Amino acid sequence: MTEAEKFLWYMLKAKNFYGFKFRRQAPIGKYIVDFVCYDRKLIVEIDGGQHASLVKEQDEVRDQWLEKEGFTVLRFWNNEVLGNRNGVLERISAYLLPSPNPSHKREGNI
Repeated sequence: MTEAEKFLWYMLKAKNFYGFKFRRQAPIGKYIVDFVCYDRKLIVEIDGGQHASLVKEQDEVRDQWLEKEGFTVLRFWNNEVLGNRNGVLERISAYLLPSPNPSHKREGNI
């Protein structure tokens, strides 16, 4: 695991994050996702620099397939997780926790 993945797993494991259960390196179809909360059908991916150009198209196809299966995919860069930890956790919690405004819609593929 990268340092970013280690940090995020520390925050998400053992129902530490608002009581939601996450699994790490979970298989979904033919894909392995970094982190998934099955209860909320949320996938969190942490990407390194290779995702900017080498596998960007593959990620898009993968995300489309996962979305068709009912999942929402949140993607973050390694440096974003390490440099803005609170912001990343806030974006994850914004998806998981109910909005105080019932008309507020959650965003997918952030």
